[in-house]
Amino acid sequence: MWLAKAAGRQMIRPGFVPPPRIRRLRDLTRYRADLVAARTAEKQRVEKLLEDAQIKLSVAVSGIFGVSGRQMLAALIGGQRDPKALAQLARGIMRRKLTTLQEAFTGHFTGHHAFLLAKMLARVDVIETDLAALDAKIEQMAAPFTAAVRRLTEIPGISITAACAIVAEIGTSMDRFPTAAHLVSWAKFAPGVKESAGKKKGKNTTGHGNRYLARVLGNAAASAGRTDTFLGERTGASPAAAAARKPWSPSAGPCWSSSGTCSPTLPPATPIWAATSTTAASTPNAASTTTSASSKPSAIKSPFNPRPDHQSQSSRLRYTPPAAAARPLTLRFSDQGCFSD
Repeated sequence: MWLAKAAGRQMIRPGFVPPPRIRRLRDLTRYRADLVAARTAEKQRVEKLLEDAQIKLSVAVSGIFGVSGRQMLAALIGGQRDPKALAQLARGIMRRKLTTLQEAFTGHFTGHHAFLLAKMLARVDVIETDLAALDAKIEQMAAPFTAAVRRLTEIPGISITAACAIVAEIGTSMDRFPTAAHLVSWAKFAPGVKESAGKKKGKNTTGHGNRYLARVLGNAAASAGRTDTFLGERTGASPAAAAARKPWSPSAGPCWSSSGTCSPTLPPATPIWAATSTTAASTPNAASTTTSASSKPSAIKSPFNPRPDHQSQSSRLRYTPPAAAARPLTLRFSDQGCFSD
């Protein structure tokens, strides 16, 4: 009853509900993610079936669903059991592993395994056909947001498919998120700190957020971690952590204005969010009031985040676009988009 009264008096903050065309795009991107998961599960069943027949094809070949792998599997279904004949179906650089392939095909593949393998491969082909149709529909539905998608693809690790999924999850209007911290908190990428009597409790988990957005940003972190870029150096080799996905959320937030067009004032291929570096106070007590955490230099090596001086700058340094590195940069938000002063 109390919640009903609070909602009737407009005391509850409204939730984030994107417009209908964003919700329709979200239905497509989420269904595509579910189909990809179903295809992955079916492929794992194929590998388990081959291992049950003592055929270790996945040990000799990195991807058993390529051109050579599918021909070998089709030959197994057709009744071919000779390891040498199956190994000769390899193409390209895979022919360097003929001896390994012959050993991998030495097993006990029976007609029972052939029947199940044919059904599993048929399921994989049907899912791939549905994925192709979904990609065409998503491209059609995302046509009004081409500028936002193009802007997002400038971030390392984000492909066109991932950009469409991000647009479908957070929309193109950032009016609901006053700052980047609000977007990160909504996406459940900011660890919650529980402290009582000076003691921290819990594991600082992020909570249950948008699993579709988390999956996309996790894959983007894994892709960018292999690149020689600012985000690649910051992400490292742990894309599963929320801290690895966190740099993408503020970068993806204000990439476009509320009208759906990219902001013309932001230079391409630069970090979107920037804050001014606070200078130390010139008073005699300024050094004593600085905490030990704020006196540590930044550990991120990047032209956007130079190493600060212990004497002149405090620790709260954020990366700044090169064009505005000589002066403080402030962002202000309005209905027309994000602008720099």
